Amino acid sequence: MKYKIIRTDKADEQLREIIFYIADDSGSVDIALKYLDKVETAINRLEDFPMSGTVPKYSVLRKQGYRVLIVEKHLIFYKVNERDKIVIIYAVVDGRREYRNLL
Repeated sequence: MKYKIIRTDKADEQLREIIFYIADDSGSVDIALKYLDKVETAINRLEDFPMSGTVPKYSVLRKQGYRVLIVEKHLIFYKVNERDKIVIIYAVVDGRREYRNLL
């Protein structure tokens, strides 16, 4: 059975900012859209493999039940609700930044 994927507004906003930044930085909308596609593909894979993300390195995030997917330089934080078969995407952040406070 497939899990349903829900994204918070915050995660959507963060992803939008990342894509805009890539488009601006690279000067190419195509590059940004290809990256967006890569992120979307990784997120959609959670429908079938919700536990495929790793456990975060910070114990405070581990204790709260977060898992993390890594796509190139970005980290996608999510939680799995086993009972209702739901994956909730909470944040999409740059892994090179201090992200503990971004969630």
